[in-house]
Amino acid sequence: MTAAQQQQEQQEGTGKVALVTGASRGIGYGIAQALVARGDRVVITGRNGDTLKEAVESLGAGRAIGIAGKAHDEAHQASAVEHAMEEFGRIDYLVNNAGTNPVFGPMAELDLGVARKVFETNVISALGFAQQTWRAWQKDNGGAIVNIASVAGISASPFVGAYGMSKAAMVNLTLQLAHEFAPGVRVNSIAPAVVKTKFAAALYEGREEEVVASYPLGRLGVPEDIGGAAAFLLSDAAAWITGQTLVVDGGIFLNAGF
Repeated sequence: MTAAQQQQEQQEGTGKVALVTGASRGIGYGIAQALVARGDRVVITGRNGDTLKEAVESLGAGRAIGIAGKAHDEAHQASAVEHAMEEFGRIDYLVNNAGTNPVFGPMAELDLGVARKVFETNVISALGFAQQTWRAWQKDNGGAIVNIASVAGISASPFVGAYGMSKAAMVNLTLQLAHEFAPGVRVNSIAPAVVKTKFAAALYEGREEEVVASYPLGRLGVPEDIGGAAAFLLSDAAAWITGQTLVVDGGIFLNAGF
């Protein structure tokens, strides 16, 4: 595609619609931004209505709508899908990005109630959104799903073990859905290392230089890095890719893990 064709597509739109959860800021917003930039329209979700409104305004009127709510709430899942269908008439792509990590410490001391909350938000909500979009559009019309996992889900991840377990489950959820939803719907996941967001701040703030030293590419990730990867997986360029987990880690696994 030429530069002129890309510009025309961005102006006219691709006709495709994406639902991106947890997208009022951080990685989710970076993904929504990448999709809007190529001409898609997006429905974004988030817990904070004010932050969500700011994100929608930044993404552009007519290109985005926001639906506030908690990802694990089934009523919110249904509402987001319903609004997407009412506003845009389709949901070609789903990005399950919403997540939480409210605990930092050893597994031996992990509060089981907190562990359940992590799984409810990080995994069960993703399955719920996938079920909703499947029934509303993708079953009959096809599409693609990207689940945001983590390198913490494919390696030991000291002190964020509950989060790591949930992201390992996201990797397996990706495999299950890819198998069941084929051939019409492709399902892949992305496993980022540390990305500079408010969500991950505790992992690098005050010691960023020390953390960066472990990364062969010499920097931490930024939301745009994940946005580009997601846009690729949600494109025809990835038409023969499903059931895969794309590690986007600045090369940190070259140094034997997270």
